[in-house]
Amino acid sequence: MAKHQTLLGPLGHADTVLVIGLGRFGSALAISLEEMGHDVMGVDLDPNLVADHASALSHVLEADTTRLETLRQIGAEDVSAAVVAIGTDIEASILTTAALVDLEVPSIWAKALTGPHARILERIGATEVVFPERDMGVRVAHQVTRRMIDWFQLDDGFALVEAAAPVSMIGKTLEQLKVRSRFGITVVSIKPMGAPFTYATADTVIGEGDILLVAANTDAAERFTRQK
Repeated sequence: MAKHQTLLGPLGHADTVLVIGLGRFGSALAISLEEMGHDVMGVDLDPNLVADHASALSHVLEADTTRLETLRQIGAEDVSAAVVAIGTDIEASILTTAALVDLEVPSIWAKALTGPHARILERIGATEVVFPERDMGVRVAHQVTRRMIDWFQLDDGFALVEAAAPVSMIGKTLEQLKVRSRFGITVVSIKPMGAPFTYATADTVIGEGDILLVAANTDAAERFTRQK
């Protein structure tokens, strides 16, 4: 059974990635993949969106992807991965995902709008189901209400957090602070002011303005970001 992912990971080899739906999420994803060096085929039913992306993507097509034969005609069987980023039409999302499963596309990522929509996508065979709007909302909420710089939800109960070092930690080593026993967190790396990130060790001294990259279960991470 597919699992809900919060972060969109590697989509396959450096072959063509099919992105279906060129709304805000699909467009940003497709352009980012192009910038990463992937060959991208963008598809949408809206001719205006297709025209808007003609110069930004390797290949852009206007097509109804709910039809299996249409997907065959555009070469969907040969792509390394497909992302169903259809925005508001749940039926089209489900039918497109089902058709890609029938074509045995090796990696199918599908955007879900609701919990029931996600469960259907899982049951018909989507490799991964993502909630981009929900996940971005979670990240922004943490940034707004905490000392958070960024929040990466790696799993339902585990997060990777980028946060400013609390004042109470400044001038002490991680060994002295005993962060694992006190906060239930692991400081993975540290970024001193004006310097790049480096691995954290027990002897690492926390300085003013340092940024910490912390791994922890969600509750511990949230508690840590409330430290002053």
